[in-house]
Amino acid sequence: MDLRLLSSFLAVVEEGHFGRAAARLFLSPPAVTQHVRRLESEVGTRLLHRNPVSLTPAGARLVGHARGLLAAANAAMDDMAELVQDKEADVVRPLRVGIMGHGSAELTPAAINAYRRARPGVPVELRQLDFTEHVTALIEDSVDVAFVRPLPDDERVTADVLTTEQRIVVVPEASPLADARASGVRVADIADLPFFRLPSHTPRPFADYLYFNDEAQRRSRDFALTPQEVLTGVITGRAAGSGLKSFARYYGWPGAVYVPVLDAPWESSCLAVRANDANPEVRVFRALTIALAQELGPLVNR
Repeated sequence: MDLRLLSSFLAVVEEGHFGRAAARLFLSPPAVTQHVRRLESEVGTRLLHRNPVSLTPAGARLVGHARGLLAAANAAMDDMAELVQDKEADVVRPLRVGIMGHGSAELTPAAINAYRRARPGVPVELRQLDFTEHVTALIEDSVDVAFVRPLPDDERVTADVLTTEQRIVVVPEASPLADARASGVRVADIADLPFFRLPSHTPRPFADYLYFNDEAQRRSRDFALTPQEVLTGVITGRAAGSGLKSFARYYGWPGAVYVPVLDAPWESSCLAVRANDANPEVRVFRALTIALAQELGPLVNR
């Protein structure tokens, strides 16, 4: 797909007028009109209503993809410009990707694989994050991007929401709540569950997420810093865990039962980066991940 066509399409959408879009792009109005027609021909449907200009349903769907593709292309060009300017750089710094738990479900491996295809010359290092590294892995510069949950509340970090899912609790098969695996429970039903404890330096947003915004430390005396530690404690009857619905697809442990929490607010997973990070590889990875989230989101948020 010719990126010039996407650029003209977005200019018309944002200006609401073919003539103003042409002036912004330093093109003639007929050229912009031809670009939009060619794009509509390529995708096989009308994208814009004319007189007045407005998006069709197909056009509205394409807008997010177009912005993500152009952002990724711009980031790639910026990266190449820096590479040309720094001819003495022989060692390519790897992109360090932090993943808390299963990250953003199917989006996590999709984004990493898309980046590897787009940037085959850049090594990718994966690092598993524990529950205390909600923001510290980025702030301490041990990773460049991080798949975490929930949305961080820290001005040093910028984050994009990728998935929004129903909450679940994880209980042992012997728990009375296990019978509600199909029907679900309410927050009041899990008020007395002995959820795992977290170290005192765990960021507050993650602690609130784990405890469903309950400030009280839970009754369990056991600590857990990873999903594997949570599940080991659950199946041995020591404590309960909580997470997002997709957790069950990635951690199908025998003896662990996943129960939907019907009235808990849905929670998000996100991709976090350091605020104002100038690393062009971070920009490329972020743009590709956002574009994939727009494309695959309906499959994950289920």
